Amino acid sequence: MNASHLSLRLQTVADFVQPGARLADIGSDHAYLPVHLAKQGLLTKAVAGEVVRGPYENAVSEIEKEGLENVIMARLADGLAAIKPEDQIDTITIAGMGGTLITQILDAGVDRLRHEERLILQPNVGEDNVRQWLQNHDYGIIAERILAEDGHIYEIIVADPVDTPTTFNPTQLKFGPFLLQEKSPVLQDKWRKEQARLDDVIATMQHAQQAPQAKIDAFIAQRNQIQEVILNEG
Repeated sequence: MNASHLSLRLQTVADFVQPGARLADIGSDHAYLPVHLAKQGLLTKAVAGEVVRGPYENAVSEIEKEGLENVIMARLADGLAAIKPEDQIDTITIAGMGGTLITQILDAGVDRLRHEERLILQPNVGEDNVRQWLQNHDYGIIAERILAEDGHIYEIIVADPVDTPTTFNPTQLKFGPFLLQEKSPVLQDKWRKEQARLDDVIATMQHAQQAPQAKIDAFIAQRNQIQEVILNEG
């Protein structure tokens, strides 16, 4: 992967960045995403934020190599601290980390948000935490995507600020309100694997000398929910 040829995961994130955006890409690594968009003339301004010096220097190098210093600025900063008020950022991307870490980044930098930004988030795990944060902070989910790439399954969640957010039930928060409507083969594959993992955990616990019945019952409930909601097998 490079700035000219993004991975399917990052290209899906890029597809939700609107033309003329003022983008902050948090955890930008090589800045492939903003560089890719800037080369297509789709960005007015961009910030590539990195908290680790090595990836930050990679981003600086990539931006300079493409001659995009007038559009993209790399900043060594923790999370949304990379954003300054004068940037007038209207789009934030955070991709390739756990959902809990994404929500921690958003919480820690919530004073940097003007509630005018589109949030394009790609958690590797813990997607329900991200959806709950969006609901709690008046961001409405407008789209979701799920895809498989290189043996991994990724979800992308896109949210815009709203005055009155839609309230999702626990099932929608867990599986994704838009993904539930589609029930794509990739979604089914993801949760079929999780169901198999739960089966292994349940079997191991049931064979324990002192079986923790409350935990077993909780895992069985999760397993059955997947079967009923996603796989329609019972």
